[in-house]
Amino acid sequence: MLHPVISAALRHPALVGRHLLNYVALAKVEVAEAGRSVVTRAIGGAIALLGALFTLGWGGVAVMLGVLHGRFEWVLLIVPGVALVLMLVGIALALRPPQLPLFAGLKNQAAEDIQVLHALSESSHADR
Repeated sequence: MLHPVISAALRHPALVGRHLLNYVALAKVEVAEAGRSVVTRAIGGAIALLGALFTLGWGGVAVMLGVLHGRFEWVLLIVPGVALVLMLVGIALALRPPQLPLFAGLKNQAAEDIQVLHALSESSHADR
């Protein structure tokens, strides 16, 4: 006597194949969502790095111009200030936590399938 799951799989192999294809499709969606999170964080890191470089570069230029003219002008802080804001935005993007929990849909579907298999197993043992 075969387990009910095995006998159902032997009688309806197309259903098993379709179920596995649905798992693959769900996994693709979950990987795409995780990939978007990683790309967003990488772009944030690149923006932060460029902002830091521009802040240091234009800040140095502002200091040199201030020393050259012998007086401090607030206007000299505008460009490095904009670069600093850009760097802070990049840091905020880079440090965003990933969308948790990763692969939640796949885990939930697997848990539901396991519950169904246990229910089938218990019902087959009760029939004996």
